[in-house]
Amino acid sequence: MLWREDMPPASTARARRRGRRWLGWLVQGLVFGGLGLFALLLFFAWDLPRVDGVPQATRRPSVTLLAADGTLLATQGDLYGETVRLRDLPPALPAALMAVEDRRFRHHWGLDPIGLARAAVANWRAGEVVQGGSTLTQQLAKNLFLTAERTTRRKVQEALLALWLEHRFSKDQLLEIYLNRVYLGAGAYGVDAAARLFFGVPARRVTLWQAAMLAGLPKAPSRLNPRASPDLAVARAAEVLEAMVATGAITTAQMEAELGRMRLPPPPSRQAGWFADWALEDLAETFPGNADLVLRATLNPRLQAVVEARLEALLAGPGARAGVTQGAVVALEAGSGAVRAMAGGRDFRASQFNRATSARRQPGSAFKPFVFLAALEAGMRPEEDVPDGPLTLGGWSPGNGTWRMRGEISMEEALAQSVNTAAVRVLYRAGGPRAAAAAARRLGLDGRFPNDASLALGTGEVTLLDLTAAYAPFANGGLRVTPFGIAGASATGAALPVPRAAPQRAAAPEDAAAMRRMLEAVVARGTGRAAALPGRGVAGKTGTTQDFRDAWFVGILGNTVIGIWLGNDDGRPMDDVRGGTLPARLFRDIAEAGL
Repeated sequence: MLWREDMPPASTARARRRGRRWLGWLVQGLVFGGLGLFALLLFFAWDLPRVDGVPQATRRPSVTLLAADGTLLATQGDLYGETVRLRDLPPALPAALMAVEDRRFRHHWGLDPIGLARAAVANWRAGEVVQGGSTLTQQLAKNLFLTAERTTRRKVQEALLALWLEHRFSKDQLLEIYLNRVYLGAGAYGVDAAARLFFGVPARRVTLWQAAMLAGLPKAPSRLNPRASPDLAVARAAEVLEAMVATGAITTAQMEAELGRMRLPPPPSRQAGWFADWALEDLAETFPGNADLVLRATLNPRLQAVVEARLEALLAGPGARAGVTQGAVVALEAGSGAVRAMAGGRDFRASQFNRATSARRQPGSAFKPFVFLAALEAGMRPEEDVPDGPLTLGGWSPGNGTWRMRGEISMEEALAQSVNTAAVRVLYRAGGPRAAAAAARRLGLDGRFPNDASLALGTGEVTLLDLTAAYAPFANGGLRVTPFGIAGASATGAALPVPRAAPQRAAAPEDAAAMRRMLEAVVARGTGRAAALPGRGVAGKTGTTQDFRDAWFVGILGNTVIGIWLGNDDGRPMDDVRGGTLPARLFRDIAEAGL
């Protein structure tokens, strides 16, 4: 074989062939890798939601219930405030959000490898998850388009959507969308709704510490919001202020000053939850449709606070010593039926059962005014004499307790001293149990009433709210009223009509006036003396059931009727608690401080 000088050495030829093979493998790897990556992206992206625009928020209509003075009582549904623009917000609000959620927001492109690495190191050092690596854009992608499930598929889709959002919107636009859509707890979406709900101001007027508190909520809105846990909300706001110092957004002196100013407004009364539940229970039928509602309630916050404080003080003190564990109070306007205060129990957080509206119990002698009204309508007069001696009807003999028989007493005195035998005789002079039950129903007292003489002693079953409202005609000249809790309503700023039953004539004015005078005698010299207020004409009636299981007092002062029940949920007897003792004293305390 002849050697040619222009032929390459064998080693060089082998190297070239090896290089061509490697090049071929590389090209094939790139091609198949690209196809694999494309297939993988297709796998994750095939069910991505449409991203041709930011979707509109889907939410439940909101209901905001305000007290008579405009303070917030309760909310339902999803609350959205005004749509805010970044230029209208205090600079501290977006600064606080970026400091605690995404410090590199202005510099990354939707995904932040540096932030991910920093979070991984921090979590590794702490031995637990203390930092997240998601950017604000990723959080926005999840909130706008995806569910909260923790899967690899969802995280990849979140990253893809974050890249699209960064391409589609500017950084300021992304911040605005986030601030208007993020959930911040207690049903509030967006910083404006949250600022109004938690601080009573629009988002454009929040202070530095308020901005820090709002910015801290996305981490755990249901747990950290001021409604759910004020202490945790304050602690989280302090963390955000520290983060703002670390980023240079504020100085240490500013942080310390804001920590000293951090004061949350008192939350709405938890006890008023019974009133709110009752006032809103027929909302769908009263206001059909899907519009956001703002409702003005009849509740008087000052009187409500007095009711709550006095009821708790009584149950914690003399009530506890007498074996009383529960109570309920209703205060309403006699002229209209507007409910001004309602406590359905001792602690709404412990029990949402409303003992003022849902518990049916025997009213005892608190039912007697309806018997005596029927007697007035049958022609009897308050000064007419009635025997008070022993009485037996078909083997049943009503007792008179400690009352010492006088032979005959006036009808007024029989009511004032709550003499049972005289009340039974009045019942039959009035036309019997049916006449008394009819009078009670005409005044608005619905219940299961027995058709026998025991009705005079209050053996039917009633609710406290119905019983209190049924006393209103004795204060307003004989008009039946229907209790209501909503005084006004509006949707998107337009006033709405509020259906309400108008007062109806239920008793003659002269009979109502006579009943009020007799009820004033109950307080002036009868069983209700503990309810008396010097110089003020208090009227009312006591009620006590067998074995001291229930104790009632329904009192009238001016145009206000206050009904009180004390007892135990399980019907356990109390220790000699009668309507003229603790319930009458509670009425006096509430009326003295609240009216």
